[in-house]
Amino acid sequence: MDFTLHFIKLFFTYIYLCMPLLLGFLSIILLFGQVVGRIEKWKYFDATYWTFITALTIGYGDIRPIQKSTRLISIIIGLLGIMFTGLIVAITIATATKAFELS
Repeated sequence: MDFTLHFIKLFFTYIYLCMPLLLGFLSIILLFGQVVGRIEKWKYFDATYWTFITALTIGYGDIRPIQKSTRLISIIIGLLGIMFTGLIVAITIATATKAFELS
């Protein structure tokens, strides 16, 4: 139980410290997704759904950009999504390592 409490406390501390970077990535991803949605004439929810599916590299393929410019932006969204996810994974690993040291 000691490990779990240390982990949770450290995890939220590290998330708080990295919040500007996380929010920056998230803001850019959402902004680019809405640009793609507007160019492709998608509804707001569909554009947001597509953005998260693309950024998290899930890629269902049910909604996809047709134009070359929006396809280029989708590549950028995917790369930013990988960096966002990588940052969360790095925070989790650092938190677990530190929590093991403290326990």
